[in-house]
Amino acid sequence: MIRPFSTADMDAVLDVWLCASIKAHSFIASDFWHSHLESMRTTYLPGSEAWVHEKNGQVSAFIALQGNRLAAIFVSPVLQGSGIGKSLISQAKSLRDHLNLTVYTANSASVRFYKSQGFMIVSEDMDAATNEPELTMSWVNSHSTSNALPSIGA
Repeated sequence: MIRPFSTADMDAVLDVWLCASIKAHSFIASDFWHSHLESMRTTYLPGSEAWVHEKNGQVSAFIALQGNRLAAIFVSPVLQGSGIGKSLISQAKSLRDHLNLTVYTANSASVRFYKSQGFMIVSEDMDAATNEPELTMSWVNSHSTSNALPSIGA
């Protein structure tokens, strides 16, 4: 079941985020992710439109949107590959006509996943916080009245 995030979900969402971040980003020291826990709790999640996926009464995944930016999507590592990520992407697509995201180039599994969900690579830059190359990807609803790709800052 997908439902809106509530503050009662915070600890469970942060646990999913930390475990999934460390697993997906083995090329970045785990200390980096631990050092960002508090800003996730106090700034990042409260400033996002977030949705959680619940399985057997437990938060198993979440997605966070900031405007048209898909700011985060994380699935508990033990449940990855079970379709939860696709469900969360579908939720985001139902809420927006276009989405942008960034993903580390070295996170090839996520790059493949986003491509399978209709996202296209629009640019490559360097993430200043980690000095890792990252891709900007975009998805546009094919039924949208606009045929042009949105600007990345939109």
